[in-house]
This record gives sequence, structure tokens and C-alpha cells, in this order.
Amino acid sequence: MQIICISGGALSGGSELAERLAKKLGYACVSRDDLIEAAIKEGIQVGKLEMAMIKPRIFSEQFGIEREHYRAFSAAYLCDRAMEGRLVYHGRTGHLLLPGIDHVLSVRVVSDQQQRLWRVIKELGLHRTKARKYLDDVDEDSRRWARSMYGVGWEDAAHYDLVVNLQHMSVENAASALIGVAQLPDFQMTPASQRAMADLRLAAKCRIALARHEQTFKAKFKVQADAGLITVRYLPHACRYAEFIPEVLAPLDGVGEIRTTMATTNILWIQERFDPTSEAFQEVTELATKWNAAVELLGLAPRGATLDESSVEPAAVSEREVPGEYNGGIEDDVEEAPSDGDGLKSTLDELAAAGRSGGSRVVRGKMQDLLESRDRSRSYSLVVVGDLFLDKGHAARLRMTRELERFVGEHMAAPVVDTDELKVQYLFGRRDVARLAGFLALVTLFYTLVFSN
Repeated sequence: MQIICISGGALSGGSELAERLAKKLGYACVSRDDLIEAAIKEGIQVGKLEMAMIKPRIFSEQFGIEREHYRAFSAAYLCDRAMEGRLVYHGRTGHLLLPGIDHVLSVRVVSDQQQRLWRVIKELGLHRTKARKYLDDVDEDSRRWARSMYGVGWEDAAHYDLVVNLQHMSVENAASALIGVAQLPDFQMTPASQRAMADLRLAAKCRIALARHEQTFKAKFKVQADAGLITVRYLPHACRYAEFIPEVLAPLDGVGEIRTTMATTNILWIQERFDPTSEAFQEVTELATKWNAAVELLGLAPRGATLDESSVEPAAVSEREVPGEYNGGIEDDVEEAPSDGDGLKSTLDELAAAGRSGGSRVVRGKMQDLLESRDRSRSYSLVVVGDLFLDKGHAARLRMTRELERFVGEHMAAPVVDTDELKVQYLFGRRDVARLAGFLALVTLFYTLVFSN
């Protein structure tokens, strides 16, 4: 079930490369046009959605719901096609529809601007000036689409495994080179990536079912799956739809337990081991209740993981991955059920009981992998950093934790605090201020009486 995703600008040679590569490998070849045609049959208004995405002034909440439907449908469509056999897909950043699936090889194709210009003139019969404007407009639309859909830069090479320049390389030779890359162990399916794909597909199927049902199609939901456990988050104004969620999802194949939680925002809690009986858990839960927020747990796996900019360990490993815009990495080829030695499951269960569960995942790798693992469609109001690097000495733990806090703070648009700062900065509210003022008044009165008499 290997998947190769090829992205490129208009008339850059990406489609020709995809078709040649698929033919050489004997894989199925699927284009973005095929995906859009299937989405239109699903009832998704792709044309209006695309116009809203590239013209932000007309983007509405309804289009936001339509976008989630389109993303879920696209992910399910590609997963279904991949389950039929190995697949080459060419279109706009198709690999971003499949987060956390490590056997996806993502390739960006670029070519000389003059070559693209000549192709536009030849194939579309446009004058040189109009041809140049056509290319500029199409590229700009693609940038806006990627930014609005996934929150990333379409041309950023960091989001691809490989960049192929066709300026001095023929399509035939490029396809031959990619065959060698596709056979590398890094892009072969593992039990971890297979589970991630199954979870992503199930979550997408659940989101599609909610979009199709007459009682829930008007609401915005975030759906995550973890080995049959379905977590559905919704905003307060959608609470009237919550009672229908189990009814809609229960009949789907692979669905086990269904959890629903209401949230207006998210708190990201990063820690190595979690304990639902700890003081930190009580403080985070109290804050989440005050803010009506969901708490997302991110466990940093300690085994061989050094969160350092120079780390050369493979991408983040998700041992209990929750799909969405998440996770990543190659896990050891071990299929036994994960234990709860890190306290993640029990803490998640307690959060679910409190109606504050925002999902969980485990990450191992570089600092950048931690950022790449997050769901970019979520808005975080706070990042809480707890106990990390427990196998290190006190001084090393403190230094590495501070480095992590600084790095996360520089790359996420949310305040970053440790658990010690949490109570002081966020749980010390107006009531506490009034209580403190009362105590200070009593102390002042006491001292005044003592020293004046």
C-alpha cells in the first residue's frame, strides 16, 4: 500500500512524471481531477469552496464546515485507493491529506519558468504577457489554497521528502531516480504506519458520516480515531447536535467506543509521563474548565529521544496516534498493545470523564518533529510544559526544558508556561486577588493595633 504523492505548479511536468513513474512501477495513477470529480459526486461544492479559500473575504463558517468535509472525503478517498493497491497521486500537496502515514513519499517537482511559459503558450495559445500572468495567478491560487487548507507554505521544501528539478533532467530519468528512492526502507509500510493509516481512514469515514446525516451536517466537528476509539469535539453552539453523534457513528465498521467533548479552544500539555492523580492534572483540568477548553496530551517518549536541534533520530514516533493534522514517524516493528506506563491512557480517560479530552499522541525525535506532529487546524490558547527528560540530572533537565519552551514559544502562536508557572499566572484569579487583599488588610490592621498600643 505504498503511496507516492507528487506536487508541482501548473505545467511544471509533475503530471507527466507521475504518469511515467506509475507506469514503470505498475502502480495506479490518480490525479487531483479524479479526486475533485469524486468529491463533486459526494455533493461537495469544490468550485465554491476553492473560490472561498483563495478569496478569504468571502470565507464563512459554512465554508469552514465544507472544508472539513472535503478534507475528510479526500483522505478517505486516497486511503481507499491505496488499499486497493500501490498508488501514485499527483495534485496540490496531496501528502498533507495523509498526516502520520510514514510510507508516503512526498515529492515536489519544479522546472524552469521559461519552460513552463513556453508550454502555456503552446498548449493554451496565449500571448507571452497573458501566459506569464496566467502562471502567476495559478501559482498564487495554489499558495492560498495550501495556506487556507493546511496552514503551510505550498513551496516550502521542508514539507517534502524530495524536490526534483526538471530543468536539466528528463522525465524518464527523474522517474528512474524516484523508483530507487521509493524502494528505500524509509518509505516502506510498517505496522505503525499501517495503524496510522487505518485510524486516519476511520476518522475520515466518521467525519463524512456526520457531514451526510440530516441532523449533524450543519455542525463543525473534529474527529479523531485510535484503534476504534472515536473522539468527537464540537463547539458550544453545536451542542444541540451532540446527542445524534453516537447514533450516526455507531453503525460504521471499526467504530468501538465513542466519546464526545465540547470545547471552545485547546490547551496542549507536553510531558513525559502523566498522572491523573497529580496536582498538575488538577490544575490543568481546572484551567480547562474555566476556559471551556479541551486538553490535548502530548507525551515525549524517553527511549533514545533527545529533543535537540542537532538530533539525527528519525521523525516523531506515535505509539498511540490520533489522526487529524497529526503525528508521524517510524515505530519499531512491534505489534503488541502498548502499555500505560506513561499514564497517557488513564489521564485521557479522566479528561474524557470531565468532558475535557482533546486526544493524545506520543512523539519522539527532533524539536521540529514536535511541531510537525500538531494539528495545524487547531487553535491553542496555551501550551503547558511539564516534567521532561526524567533520565537526566537536575541541571540538564532544567536547561533542556527551558530550551524546549523557548523553541515552542518561537514557533507557536500561544503562551508557553511550565506547570509551576501555571498556577501563578493562570489560576490566580479575581477571587484569589480579593482573598489576598482581605488577608493583607487584616495583617495591616493587626500590625497597626500592635505597634500603636
